[in-house]
Order: sequence, then structure tokens, then C-alpha cells
Amino acid sequence: MKRLTLLFIVGLITFSVSAQERTKTPIGGRPDVKGDLLVDFGFNTLNNKPDDLSTRFFPSRTFNVYYQAPINLFGEGSGFTFNPGIGIGTDKLAFTEDRTLFNNPAIGPESSQLLDIREVYGDDIVINTNNVSMTYFDIPLEIRYHFKRSNYQKSMKVAIGGKVGFLLNSQTKVAYKDSEGLERKVKDRQNFGVSPIRYGVYSRLGFPGFNIWGYYGLNQVFQKDKGPFATQATQFNFGISVALF
Repeated sequence: MKRLTLLFIVGLITFSVSAQERTKTPIGGRPDVKGDLLVDFGFNTLNNKPDDLSTRFFPSRTFNVYYQAPINLFGEGSGFTFNPGIGIGTDKLAFTEDRTLFNNPAIGPESSQLLDIREVYGDDIVINTNNVSMTYFDIPLEIRYHFKRSNYQKSMKVAIGGKVGFLLNSQTKVAYKDSEGLERKVKDRQNFGVSPIRYGVYSRLGFPGFNIWGYYGLNQVFQKDKGPFATQATQFNFGISVALF
């Protein structure tokens, strides 16, 4: 699944490069290519969670790659566009106190509990990396208003919209040094009770070449009673994005 995700991202970037080669770039401006290839960088956190599900801020990151095409609303030059798209979204959660997700045999294979990593891999290990990652195929839909109606690409803009995502993969990653000094890395690809579909709303404040954005998930991250502590936590992401074209 990771290979499929990489191929998808490479395909979008290849399209970007080939489009730029076909179209001359105005001096000091972006390539005149229809649509946007946006790369989001940000942070991922949980709402409505118990204290035991606290996460570390900086390692809990978000990375998205989306292509969106504009459709003029109310006629060309109105300032309004509808921008549907497709892309890949990846969210990481890094739980505090060296804990991560493991399957919960009391519930079933598609479930999770939060355990101290040392309970599973040994008390005398040194933990270097510890996170949970979830990868989605996302469909973003947004309405934008461009303040400079004569040139949307060079305009400040605001956007509101929503997206729905379909879970492609979820896994934990633990890198540690054992008692003999050997570096080990364990990746466990499981469902962990993660909801197969996510949906939520977001907004963007855009400038030529980059945006500030925030996303609020409307559904629970884990399926009912299948996540750790039967949590009903939802997602909140925010960050910046750059427009490759």
C-alpha cells in the first residue's frame, strides 16, 4: 500500500512537471496551468479524548498531496470557483510516555488498545521512534472566493469546503535499540479499529503560492468501542500548504 501511495504522489508531481514544460512561466509568476497541485504540511491532534490518549505535538504530523481543478461559478470573473479534487492524506499520531497501539484480543482483530511499548518488547530497550500512521485516499471539495477577479492565480483567496477520505493503510512504527545494542525497527500493519471512512470540513486562507489551512473531522477516528478506552475522539489538523502549480 505504501508503494501505491508513492506511485500516486509521483504521478501527480510528474503531471505537474510535464504541464510546466508545455506552458511558459510568466516572469515572477506561477506556471499557467489549470488547477492546483497542493502539498500540505501540518500537525495532527485529537479532540474529545481521555488524558490517556495524549499525543506529542511535533511528531504528530500531517502530510497531504491534492490536485484540484477550478470550475467557475456565476460566470467567469465573478471571483467564485468550485474546486473538486483527489489526493492522498497521511496523518501520524505519536502517543506520550512511549505508548502505542496494539490489537486488543478481548475485542477482536480489528481493534486496539494503548500499551507501554516496553511491556511488549522488553524493559531494557531504548526507544527512538514511536508513531501510528494512517493513509487515506481523499476527495476534497471546496468553494473559493478570489479577491483579484482579473487574475485568480495572483489573488488572495478564502475557501471553505469538506473532504471525505477512504482508509488505505494504518500501521504502527517502533524503532528501538535492544539490550545488546542492536537497532531494530518494527512496523505492524493492522486496522486497529480505525474508521474506514473519514469526513470533515476545512477552510483555507490563500496567497499566491501558499495557504494556511485547518481541518475539523466530523466522524470518530476509531470505530465504536474498537479504539483504546472506547474513545470517541475526532481529528483536528492545521498547517500550511504550498502550490506546486
